[in-house]
Amino acid sequence: MGVQKIITQCPHCFNTLKNEYPQLGGNYEVIHHSQLLEDLIESGKLDVSNATLEERITYHDSCYLGRHNDVYIAPRKVVGSIKGIEIVEMPRNGTKGMCCGAGGARMWMEEDIGTKVNDERAREAIATGATRVATACPFCYIMLDDGVKGAGKDESEVKVGDIAIHLLDAIENGERSVANQSAPLAAANVMTSTTSFS
Repeated sequence: MGVQKIITQCPHCFNTLKNEYPQLGGNYEVIHHSQLLEDLIESGKLDVSNATLEERITYHDSCYLGRHNDVYIAPRKVVGSIKGIEIVEMPRNGTKGMCCGAGGARMWMEEDIGTKVNDERAREAIATGATRVATACPFCYIMLDDGVKGAGKDESEVKVGDIAIHLLDAIENGERSVANQSAPLAAANVMTSTTSFS
């Protein structure tokens, strides 16, 4: 009764467990959380029918999820499932996506010359006019969030977050909208049921 399936949120872990562990006898079905969310949405197990955000979002392709494992569609389908969302791509996306700057332990380096990679990538994301930047990697999140803040944008202008966070925001926003729409009806029903006519 051993482990058969592993779900990861980190593309680095996804890559290692999926592609390197088999060499050591670790044969598992490894799924990235973007693939799990895509499956849950498509199967109807995760109801996003009311999930809504009237915003522009750009998705940053993680190196280990995208170029190393060819997972490009699942994260885009997840954010694309949100009503009202407009997906805008950065010029460097998909197979031509740009690294966030965390690779090779560069996230702990202080640059002395030139522009930091994450600042360059954050500027590219901001230039799309997106109000949200979606990632599917914790390292990418840290680097892009830092880069966006370094460009003088706060969360009210450009929110950087994992695709699951943007999806949660949309679900919660949708629930609030439904609750607000049904509140007047509930109040009208209460008034009708308590009013006596003679």
